[in-house]
Amino acid sequence: MLDARLAVPAAVGWVGAILLIGVPREAVSVASWGVVAATLTVAGVVGVTVRHARAVVPSLLALALVAAAVALAAPARTPAALADALGGVPVELVVQLELTATSETTTVPARIVRVENGDGTLERVSVPVRLLSIDVDRRTPLGTTLEGNARLIPVGAGDGRVALVRVIGDWTPTRDPPPLLAAGDALRERFLALMHQFGGDGAVLLPGLAIGDTSEVPDDLDLAMKQSALSHLTAVSGANCAIVVGLILGLGGILRWPRWVRVAVALAALGFFVVLVTPEPSVIRAAIMATAVLLATQLGRPVHGLPVLALAVIGIIVLDPWIARQYGFVLSVLATAALLVLAGPIADRLSAIMPPAMALWVAVPLAAQLACQPVLILLQPEVPVWGVVANILAAPAAPVATVVGMIACVVAPVIPWLATVVAAIAWLPSAWIAGVARVSSGMPGALVPWPDGPLGATLLAALTALALIAWRVPAAIGTARFRLRLVAVGLVGAVITLGVTAGRDALTRVAVPDDWVIAQCDVGQGDALLVRDGPLTVLIDTGPTVEALAHCLDVLRVDHIDVFVISHFDVDHVGGVDAILGRVDAVWTGPVGRDADQQVLDALIATGARVHDVRQGDVLRPADATWRVLWPPDHRGVTPGNDASVVVDVRYGPECPRCPSLLALGDLGESVQRTMVATAELHPVDVVKVSHHGSPDQFDEVYALAAAAIGLIGVGATNSYGHPADSVIDTVTTAGGIVARSDLHGLVLVGADDGGVWLWQQRAGGVRAGQ
Repeated sequence: MLDARLAVPAAVGWVGAILLIGVPREAVSVASWGVVAATLTVAGVVGVTVRHARAVVPSLLALALVAAAVALAAPARTPAALADALGGVPVELVVQLELTATSETTTVPARIVRVENGDGTLERVSVPVRLLSIDVDRRTPLGTTLEGNARLIPVGAGDGRVALVRVIGDWTPTRDPPPLLAAGDALRERFLALMHQFGGDGAVLLPGLAIGDTSEVPDDLDLAMKQSALSHLTAVSGANCAIVVGLILGLGGILRWPRWVRVAVALAALGFFVVLVTPEPSVIRAAIMATAVLLATQLGRPVHGLPVLALAVIGIIVLDPWIARQYGFVLSVLATAALLVLAGPIADRLSAIMPPAMALWVAVPLAAQLACQPVLILLQPEVPVWGVVANILAAPAAPVATVVGMIACVVAPVIPWLATVVAAIAWLPSAWIAGVARVSSGMPGALVPWPDGPLGATLLAALTALALIAWRVPAAIGTARFRLRLVAVGLVGAVITLGVTAGRDALTRVAVPDDWVIAQCDVGQGDALLVRDGPLTVLIDTGPTVEALAHCLDVLRVDHIDVFVISHFDVDHVGGVDAILGRVDAVWTGPVGRDADQQVLDALIATGARVHDVRQGDVLRPADATWRVLWPPDHRGVTPGNDASVVVDVRYGPECPRCPSLLALGDLGESVQRTMVATAELHPVDVVKVSHHGSPDQFDEVYALAAAAIGLIGVGATNSYGHPADSVIDTVTTAGGIVARSDLHGLVLVGADDGGVWLWQQRAGGVRAGQ
């Protein structure tokens, strides 16, 4: 029998945290203290007057505890010393990296540890932020402190990070990481170097399976892992912590250590393992659960999984309330709860048609997918049909790759030749898992489209609950006839949902106007813009994934790209390039920096494309329109990245007098936009592609000069950057335009007829509105 007494209070506290951290920053402390007072008052009244108060009071106390944690933590996230900086004033900062940065890194989480006051002194603070466009020429381990002048860009309430940080100039390293963090990073680096001796997907995937390091995993393999529901294998969680603790306890048993020694050594090993894999939300949850189990073992107390999970959830949220909304934490808790609550009953039901061992083998991934899939819909509105099968096939290989890979990682600095042999053994199951991911993601019907957003997640959760009740999981509810009716309701609901989703996709293909001139594809957190220039089709960026771009091209019936403009080489702008390989005639690009940038161009050249470097002042006329390049400048020393984005102004001549003009701004930040305005002529246009997915780091005068009727923003519905900022939307509307966002409106088309410029939005019922 499951002990769920702590589960309900933990769930209530968790929901309370999710709601409270979404309160605007200036009111969150007051609101949280108000919740504390109200819940304690209600708990006192209920405890005295209600007969069965024990069922209610723990939940109220959990809510009060979490609310107090939010109230206490909120002021430290926005200290007075950062007030001006959060208002946009540049400031001198000292930050500490929370993940290792490399030359391939574009953003990295960090923590502001000191901020310069008006008198020039540095004040200690502790504010979580995300560094943008970080430029390091060597591996910079987590824990390293950097100093520099920067501008803060606040993000929305509820985000785990208070602001985005755009450096003005360069970061200067001021202190190396503490010895323990440095040792962990050195071990990771040594393991990655070891795997460079091997080839294929097995080599790049093994560090992810063993220690959660996916820095070497290419985008196509990462996408295949996600589409086959195997990406959880590279997210370090309870299984990895259990392996570490189990190995230490087993070794201690063999050596006949006293219980307290085994527990102490296991805790120390667990602590170093957290440092080694970096403290992601799933790692923190698993480590706290493992710690609770170890302490209970030392005390000789019986351990039950669900109460330990509930205590871990409450403990983590009290320590950091803003973790409550992070997808890694949510998925980790749901998967663990599913294994504790659902896996056993599902195995019992399946054992009626298969051997018990096989039933459990199937039940574990099935339970996890059933619990997590509604949340995953928020990230990608598709259901991986072959996910359970892929997990069943990968299950025997995963623990072998994980355990043996971890051994190779630990041995590498001490006995290199032995580490090579061990890594070669681990490579085999790792390669098998990668192969399973690629094959299953490429199977027919691998992904079934599903409604996106909260509605889609709620609908899938409801259908999943109906299916579980009908299957008597975790326990029988109601009569057999009642459950049969639930099956019927669930089947009808699933058929209707799939039919509506598929029908909507089909209707979109039919309803798409064929006289569009500019198309903004819905590719998530990224940019992909199509422009018709007479008989030619020009693509500006690809977005982050092959699948999203391929779907857009299919819907618009585009099978050839005459010109591909690469604004810059971040993955959210070139990640989908494989969708157009072999279909591109010419490529226009700006500065090339990293090896990965050149690899993108090499792949295009190898498939027949001609590459042309473009710079400020270039005037190009591939067909009817004139394309003026407004940025980057034509001189050496331009650093590739957001602020070196290719910016184009597109205007049509007498061949198409009604075709809408376009200003595409790439990902330029405010300071570079200022420089561009000073060095290039900007004229009014019909359409502006808003810079950097609607980041607040904008120069309003650019949009005032453009005076566009339509502002296009390519942005993901669940992005963690707070894009698009309200200030940007206000800037576009103040300049006289309306905003069309891919997260809200899906595919967006712009054209013109006798009535002027018109706008078509997929999620506005296909409305074709004149401007």
